[in-house]
Amino acid sequence: MHTKTFTAGPEHIDVLGHVNNAVWVQWMEAVATSHWEALASPEQQAAFVWVVTRHEIDYRGNIALGESVTAETFVPDAPRGARFDRRVDFRPETGKSAGKVIVSARTQWVLIDKASGRILRVPADMAALFTG
Repeated sequence: MHTKTFTAGPEHIDVLGHVNNAVWVQWMEAVATSHWEALASPEQQAAFVWVVTRHEIDYRGNIALGESVTAETFVPDAPRGARFDRRVDFRPETGKSAGKVIVSARTQWVLIDKASGRILRVPADMAALFTG
């Protein structure tokens, strides 16, 4: 599991006074990228990139300006060929929903070879970074 904290700034707030749904997606990508950077070698990071092919998101709550959430991400299952699913759960740090999941997502990612731009089967050693 990997975590990252996000705080809602003025640029994240929509007309309803809370974090816009598109921002949650940006934060999902940021925590996934942070996870990859924390685990992968510099050589792996130079050779490969991950891209999202599917998002499935449940919004059960939100946060307002100045409030923070902790994003927890993990890969629940081994890859299937070039694809794997990643979970991301967001929990507020304070307030009535503190510690409860308010936004939950399952995203599907594929591995891309930077040099060729082609989708690759996830190598076992790379999969072990996330599932081992």
